[in-house]
Amino acid sequence: VPVPGCGNSALSYNLHELGYTDVTSIDFSPACIAAMRARYARCPGLRWAVMDIRALAFPDAAFDVVLEKGTLDVLMVEETDPWHVSPQAAAAMHRVLAEVSRVLRPGGCFISITFAQPHFRKPHYAQEAFGWSLRHVACGDGDTGAFHYFLYVMRKGQPLDPSDLALGRRLHQPP
Repeated sequence: VPVPGCGNSALSYNLHELGYTDVTSIDFSPACIAAMRARYARCPGLRWAVMDIRALAFPDAAFDVVLEKGTLDVLMVEETDPWHVSPQAAAAMHRVLAEVSRVLRPGGCFISITFAQPHFRKPHYAQEAFGWSLRHVACGDGDTGAFHYFLYVMRKGQPLDPSDLALGRRLHQPP
């Protein structure tokens, strides 16, 4: 399980404690990775690597699962209009997702956890070139005043639903 953009989150450790003993966490910050290596040195099976999510240094079809939590949100942080994403942000998102697709094995799963609502995020995920299906679910405590987050699950080797495919095609059309 690679965890791109791990930062200083305990997610990788929590996965390890749940029994996932083969977790590779990556971040672009050498200082962050050094700190995480030191903090979790006692956990065999947790690996840490300095890496750019736009150019993963893993072979094709290397992983059964890729899990990201908020990392893709960073690519959109400077966008002022989520309905009209800049070509630069859309290209960066596409590059990262293409890399995730490349390192996923057939039947593998990409899981993305974000606050990004489906009408903003699904068009990016719903690209036929990635070769995966797409599902999502809203998560939260049901309180109308609470923030909800979204869990997106892409399964490599399964087709996109036609309605999702249409969303993906709209992303590349001029406004």
